[in-house]
Amino acid sequence: MADDAKVAAILEWLKEKNALNISTYDVSKTSGYTDVIIVCEGQADLHNQAIANHLLTMARNHGMKVISKEGIEHGHWILIDVADVIVHIFLNQTRRHYDIDELFAKVRDLDPEGISK
Repeated sequence: MADDAKVAAILEWLKEKNALNISTYDVSKTSGYTDVIIVCEGQADLHNQAIANHLLTMARNHGMKVISKEGIEHGHWILIDVADVIVHIFLNQTRRHYDIDELFAKVRDLDPEGISK
């Protein structure tokens, strides 16, 4: 399971770049590839790219292994895999189109404020 400090750090880095509508899902009991999924959005493709690049820089600076990243060049839907945490960064209309939050509706929605640093 991804530790609370890691999730809290990632959430803080997203907030530092003004990511919007952040949702955090504990999928550890239902997923074989990750423990936590974080979904957020930016106001424009350049905003999403800035969020993603900040997250990548901070994760590497804190010794976290970034397994993969996809979509940064376009910025509509960016996926960053930080081992046991996967972050999706969307444009609002793309997030609504794919309705990704509905995919995780049956799993536990973590309260970002309740995660200890």
